[in-house]
Amino acid sequence: MVVNGYLVLITYLQHTHPHCRTMTSEWDWFRGALPTVDRDYGILNKVFHNITDTHVAHHLFSTMPQYQAMEETKAINPILGEYYQFDGTLVHKAMFRELKECIYIEPDEGDKKGVFWYDNKL
Repeated sequence: MVVNGYLVLITYLQHTHPHCRTMTSEWDWFRGALPTVDRDYGILNKVFHNITDTHVAHHLFSTMPQYQAMEETKAINPILGEYYQFDGTLVHKAMFRELKECIYIEPDEGDKKGVFWYDNKL
């Protein structure tokens, strides 16, 4: 139960963040791979074999062996620039923030009508 709880929490936090977007008509493979977040779990990064802080690389190169994920993450950061998402917020604070701020999605107000963002305004 504890391991399952951690895996659900990790997966939720990797794919839920106020800056992550969902796309419909604007979607392509690359844009679909990027709305994910690497997070720092401290010592648990090593316990979980770095699935927590190398998730963006996993989405881009899903067939890459896990033992190369750290090296790949360091290599893609300069290339992705602003598109690379990392959140260093403490895990318990990030969990409560995402539960509070990422309740539903709403369409982008700009020209990109196929892009949706998380929101919490009820």
